[in-house]
Order: sequence, then structure tokens, then C-alpha cells
Amino acid sequence: MIYTLTLNPAVDLELTVEAFRFDAVDRALASRMDCGGKGFNVSRMLAILETASTALGFVGGKSGERLEQTLRSLGIATDFNWIDGETRTNVSIVRANHGQYLKVNEAGPTIGQAEVEALIDKVSGLSRSGDWWVLSGSLPPGVPATIYANLIEVIETAGAHVFLDTSGEPLHAGCAARPTLLKPNLEEARELTAATCAADADSAQVARALLALGPRQLVISMGREGALLVAGDDVQLVPTPKIEERNPIGAGDSMVGGIVCGLSRGDILADAVRLGVACGAATASRSGTELGSMQQVEALLALIGDSIPVQK
Repeated sequence: MIYTLTLNPAVDLELTVEAFRFDAVDRALASRMDCGGKGFNVSRMLAILETASTALGFVGGKSGERLEQTLRSLGIATDFNWIDGETRTNVSIVRANHGQYLKVNEAGPTIGQAEVEALIDKVSGLSRSGDWWVLSGSLPPGVPATIYANLIEVIETAGAHVFLDTSGEPLHAGCAARPTLLKPNLEEARELTAATCAADADSAQVARALLALGPRQLVISMGREGALLVAGDDVQLVPTPKIEERNPIGAGDSMVGGIVCGLSRGDILADAVRLGVACGAATASRSGTELGSMQQVEALLALIGDSIPVQK
């Protein structure tokens, strides 16, 4: 089983406009609402890949009900912790035919200590050997920065695997808890290793320094340059296929979905990352918050060559 945990989900509202104009009133050419939050995006990608997952997280109010209904309509199982606050709304404004966008995220409702403890108890009760857990995204107000580190200990003690994708202090604390797999982008990786890496260190040096902080394996997403995967002393580059990029929102989450899909079915890490890169590229080639289709993923996967060993 694959579980995705989204602690700070959102209703994503996307408005398409002809042009960005300030101090003026415009009408949207189109609008779209989706389930927002990194873990939910991972579950959506898994559904496209015909792989089952269960989505967990804090939800509340009418927006929470909308998220639950939407995910279930996509065939995604849910097991939420309901809170008193209202789930946040994130707004994207996309310029038609130009690939430019503005995105504004609400902070999210404040979560109480009892609600945090109830979530940890639920995760502990669900964790089983061999399962994969994707812990991803930002934290809502009231949730301690150590939450992912605490959950990693609970999940991996049960024999399950954790794929961590977050940033800032939760990422730093999570590294020390030794998750099975970590996926920062290159900028996040440089921030984490600034104390031990020179400013001009290449990506492979940064990757090895980051692995030393605790994660068992590591994938660094690098956009058009592909992805670095690191396991022990082995560093490989998985190239990305050439696409016409339209909107990168959700591409990283799609990559995570592809990787965890491959790993859950027994693929070696390099093959799982190739699938993840294809999923990320497929989503980046779509307009707005749409995710890539299975047909696109398969076509792009066929264009990705073998991973390239990176010298020490």
C-alpha cells in the first residue's frame, strides 16, 4: 500500500487571464479547481498510473468536504483527520498562451496539539511492513517542525518506507531521522549543505554532502537538467526529455508519484527515477494544474536514456 500525507492541503483555484494588469479589474478566460497539496498531487499522479493510494491529512469545513469528494471521484481512497478550521484556498493566475503565472498560497488553519497527536496515532496504527509513505509539503500553523522526523521514526519502526519531500526546518529535522528516500530540489539541497559545501560546489558534491546528513537514498530534482540519484557512493544522472514547458506547478509532485510507483512495484531506484522524470515532464508540458496523462508518460519514458554515472 502507498499512503500520501498532506498536512496543509488546499483547494487550488486557477484563473486564466489574457494578461497581467495591476490596479484593474479583469474577467477570467477560464477557471479550474483542483485538490491542492503535494501529497494529494502525488495521489492524483498515482491514480493516472493506475496505482492505488490512500490520502491522509488535516482537512476541515466545506473546502475539506470538496477535497474529499474530488479525490474519491478520482478513485483515490481517503482517511482524513477532520479539524475545526477551514481548509485553505490557494490561487494561481495563469497568463494564457505565455506560460507565465502568479501563485498565492494561504497559510492554512492552526492545528492544535491534540489534533497533532491524533494524527500520529492514526499513522502508527496504519503502518505496516513493506508499505510506502509519502510525507510531503509545508506545515500548517501549530504543527511542530519535528513532525516529519517523528513520523519517520514511527513508520520505519513498523518496517515501512518513507519518501520525504518538504523544505526548510522540517526538511532539516527529517533528514536526521533517516528516511528511506529524500527528494529536495537543487536549491533546497544547497541550503541544507551550505555549512559543509563551498558555494561553487557542483551538484554531485552537494548530493553527497546531503546524503551524509541522514537519508538512506536521495533524489535531487534539477528541472531541465534531469535528476540526480544517490545511493551510497553511487551517483547517477537521469536526463529529462525535451518538452515545451507550459506550467511547472505540480511537476515535482508528479515526479514523486512516478518514483514511488516504481519502487512500490519493485523497480530499482534508477528505473523508478526514470519513470518519475517522465511523469514530471508530462505534467510540466500541460497547461495550468492538469497532470500528465498515462499516454504522455509512456511516450516520454521511451525518450529517456539510461542513467549516466557521475564521477567522484
